[in-house]
Amino acid sequence: MKVLIADDEEMIRNVLKEYVEFEGGEAYEAADGMQAVRMCRESDFDIILMDVMMPRLDGFSAVKEIKKIKNIPVIMLSARGEEYDKLFGFEIGADDYVTKPFSPKEVMARIHAVLKRYRDDVSGDIVSFEGLTVDMTGRNVYVDGEKIDLTPKEYEILFYFVKNKGIALTREKLLMDVWGFDFYGDDRTVDTHIKMLRSNLKQYRKFIVTLRGLGYKFEV
Repeated sequence: MKVLIADDEEMIRNVLKEYVEFEGGEAYEAADGMQAVRMCRESDFDIILMDVMMPRLDGFSAVKEIKKIKNIPVIMLSARGEEYDKLFGFEIGADDYVTKPFSPKEVMARIHAVLKRYRDDVSGDIVSFEGLTVDMTGRNVYVDGEKIDLTPKEYEILFYFVKNKGIALTREKLLMDVWGFDFYGDDRTVDTHIKMLRSNLKQYRKFIVTLRGLGYKFEV
């Protein structure tokens, strides 16, 4: 779990970081909205804790910019508990809103709740990424509305990518989770199947990004 903590108060960042790391997560810090946006352009995070009132660029504006480039869940943090602020936060794409002062344990519970919702959404019946539609239950894949035929293993690879969207996956991890422990192939097997899958996805092959020396990532 990679968490970006954006708050201009160092003490709050330190407390939240301690709780995230205590639960085995990775915590990254931003002291203002501009730094948060820049970090999101350069790296992927599972969730963002975003303070509203910050120098240089406020939290609301930062969330607007981040949502233009990446679909990362956001929990707003604010000393202002007015209904208008909460509604505005939800309107721009925030997933939850916590009013200061807060309990770090409550924030962690909300993080887990939001992440669970995101995972459940991805594992739902149908998900779409631009013109690529993946029907998990029906085991169908459509490119610009046209159904395409994939091999059983290609389906498994694509579904695994979608469920792990934005996560760097090594070839070893793919072999273990998609082929299983009893598979005695090598890394070239993964590359061959992904090459065929990319060919079938046509222009949406762009979503399967090669990570040199590591593996792959499904990035939209």
